Amino acid sequence: MPQVDEIVGIDVSKRKLDWCIRDVAAGTTAHTPNDCNDLAASLVERGIKVAIMEASGGYEQTIALILREAGIAVRIIDPKRIRSFAEAGGSYAKTDKIDAKMIAWFGATFPEKEREPDDIDREPLAALVGMREDLVSMRSEWLNRAEHGLSGLAQKVHNGLIKNFNQAVAKLDAAIAKAIEAQPGLAQDAELITSVPGLGLQTAAATLAWLPELGRIEHEQISALVGVAPYDDSSGERDGARHIAGGRHRLRRALYMATLGAATQHNPVLKAFYNRLRAKGKSAKVALVACMRKLLGILNAMLAHKQAWAPPQPAVA
Repeated sequence: MPQVDEIVGIDVSKRKLDWCIRDVAAGTTAHTPNDCNDLAASLVERGIKVAIMEASGGYEQTIALILREAGIAVRIIDPKRIRSFAEAGGSYAKTDKIDAKMIAWFGATFPEKEREPDDIDREPLAALVGMREDLVSMRSEWLNRAEHGLSGLAQKVHNGLIKNFNQAVAKLDAAIAKAIEAQPGLAQDAELITSVPGLGLQTAAATLAWLPELGRIEHEQISALVGVAPYDDSSGERDGARHIAGGRHRLRRALYMATLGAATQHNPVLKAFYNRLRAKGKSAKVALVACMRKLLGILNAMLAHKQAWAPPQPAVA
């Protein structure tokens, strides 16, 4: 496990990087490729082994790549975890230098094993999948605007935008397929995932890009990572309803839509499970979330054992 003086916390913004090695040094660096290279070289000289930073809408990718090339392991953390940690530690001020110190403290308090090279290789795929999701969301927004009626030039411009969205999504679909095919391990796992009735290549791509732990850890941990594990909400005499919380919301949204089709139409196992829950009085949403957990358990086992979809056979009378 890295020592405190081997961990740097970096707070990333568009134009600058605030960094801190707790009780050792801190500073600010311009966020340019040359300055990032200089910072990486300086951190290597200081004996830094691990860099911790928040996910910052993609701004963290340049410095993360440069640090990894310099031999420094990089952990990119959900900002909500850092903020919750800061609040638990009694710090509520939102300044960059406090954030950098807090990020370093978080890294020392919650050490994690280094990511496997395969995880890092998925980052280009994750970028493509994320862009596709953004474009599909924007296309849906513009399609909804047409429901209010457009005419003349407005309709023409609208149709052009939808055409451009469709072309861009098609290009990303091709790029995603190519990115998966280029890596034998991902290609094999994608084939396993798409063997499940109701799951297509885009669901497989989102799962592979945003859930590299699939097939490597226990089912309960997978459910928690995605954010579909039920948590108790009880205190004293109050017995609240269980609910899901946290997790990787973009992946959860993608899996929810895939599960919706699988559990109501395409997948006989999930459909039977969904219908049983609905017959017991569960709401559609609760039943679908339960189906997501079941689906994740199935996928986790399939990838762990490298086995394609094999539903249980009906008993012979």
